[in-house]
Amino acid sequence: MQAMADHTIPTGAAASEAGWTLLSLRPQGQHSALRRAVAGLGGHVLALSPWRLQRLHGTPVVRQLQRALNCDRVVFTSPAAVTAAAALLPLAEAQRSPWLTVGEGTARALQAQGIGEVHAPQRMDSEGLLALPVLAGVQGLRIGLVTAPGGRGLIAAQLQAAGATIERADVYQRRLLRLPPRARARLAHSAYPWLLAISSSEALQHVWQQLSPALQQRMQEHAIAVVASDRLGEQARALGLQRIVRAAGPTGAQLVAAAHATLTAPAAT
Repeated sequence: MQAMADHTIPTGAAASEAGWTLLSLRPQGQHSALRRAVAGLGGHVLALSPWRLQRLHGTPVVRQLQRALNCDRVVFTSPAAVTAAAALLPLAEAQRSPWLTVGEGTARALQAQGIGEVHAPQRMDSEGLLALPVLAGVQGLRIGLVTAPGGRGLIAAQLQAAGATIERADVYQRRLLRLPPRARARLAHSAYPWLLAISSSEALQHVWQQLSPALQQRMQEHAIAVVASDRLGEQARALGLQRIVRAAGPTGAQLVAAAHATLTAPAAT
């Protein structure tokens, strides 16, 4: 990883005195966990939402969900997928097979719906999910995928390559948003360093495409990319971001912990 110039990244006590900005790419209205995690650490959160989440309704959606829940394995890809599915069907009455999630937030959402058996990987990403023992030897199995259009394509592709049949249930959708001029103006005047919290490849790409060339250059020069997976780190590096920090996982607390640890680490001598 390429280090940035000392004057752009305050370290130790200097970081807290100077202030810093956590750039959140969470969906609209879902920045509160990051704000709570940042509170008291000397920084502030700037929301750059790529989309808002919208639940899907209607008989075809319910039938898709029923088929998915009747499979040999069922994968929920996000807490939003759990919430949307629970609004359509009583999930606690539907579990007949192992249910899996990508991360602990989704697992907690299922448990809150009364689901007893939930498998979640320690490594909270698609690769971690696919490595779970319960997904070993899926040849000939039907696997339900409760999700939204787009995203998590690796899961379906890898399971199909292993011989499984995918029953997909899209229970919510992402409605793309344009970055408002006010958000771009606030970004331009936000305190350095910028800590770009990245837990979604699609979110990063959508927001990046809306930045002016000047803001992209400033991001490359002044931002630290705090990524939830190595794959996201590679994507950030491909966009020209010069410093990449790997968080322990995708939760708000994990992203903020990695960001703050980077800022408060003693300067290299």
